[in-house]
Amino acid sequence: MAQTIRQALQEARRKLQEVEGAEPALDSDVLLSHVTGLDRAGLYREWDCALPVQAEKCFWELIERRRLGEPVAYLTGCKEFMGLEFKVSPSVLIPRPETELLVETALALLPPAPLVIDVGTGSGAIAISLASFLPDSIVYATDRSGEALKVARDNAEKIGVGARLRFYQGDLLAPLNGVVPAKGADLIAANLPYIPSDGLAGLPWSVRQFEPMLALDGGAGGLELYRRLIHAAAIVLKNGGLLLLEIGFDQARDMLELLKTRWEADVVKDLAGLDRLVVARLCAGDKI
Repeated sequence: MAQTIRQALQEARRKLQEVEGAEPALDSDVLLSHVTGLDRAGLYREWDCALPVQAEKCFWELIERRRLGEPVAYLTGCKEFMGLEFKVSPSVLIPRPETELLVETALALLPPAPLVIDVGTGSGAIAISLASFLPDSIVYATDRSGEALKVARDNAEKIGVGARLRFYQGDLLAPLNGVVPAKGADLIAANLPYIPSDGLAGLPWSVRQFEPMLALDGGAGGLELYRRLIHAAAIVLKNGGLLLLEIGFDQARDMLELLKTRWEADVVKDLAGLDRLVVARLCAGDKI
């Protein structure tokens, strides 16, 4: 006999109780919404209705994968960011809510019609959000991963900003040599890998096992990619241009040290009160 929505959700919540990082009620609701096409209000409205056989089968397959640690975003293939829905896959890091701070800060500081570069774009969450909220902007996005860029291009087209986004594959700003002129950019945004290599083993199982290591490993100390980006950014940014860098909660001091010669820099805390974002403005010459 087919289960009702109520029975399926109650059983799924019990199964997810012991899963590291799981939110049993929310995860169960999201996965059942995904397979039935009902929103969460619809699930409760149809609480005592029997699940179709195929939907029930798909739901329990997803719950089993969630029990093994697979993130909900990979199970549904989508994740909301800045009020927009992004396609995600295991080739890209899942967009985090704390990264919205970078986008919100950029929107508050940018001039009209800016030229923006997003380095290490992944799913395109930062670049596409900026293009969506700044309709007169031109946005360039780079990533080392061709698979990630395919996801980002798909997202740009789905969200309707593909015409104003330019995607390039390669290391940091290198793909933009000859594309963006020196001193041509208003802002460079980057949420690069910043987990120290020797700290990767301490990440939650679901992150270590399922999310791309290329998007996590920041090398010794965690800031190797940022160190190289800061040097290159000084060539591409206009004088007074902005460099926005997401960091780990304990990396602000080291990042400010990297920026001490040519930049005026501040640290912005996230909603949890943790250091999360460095906002740096390029000075015309070395600071004295």
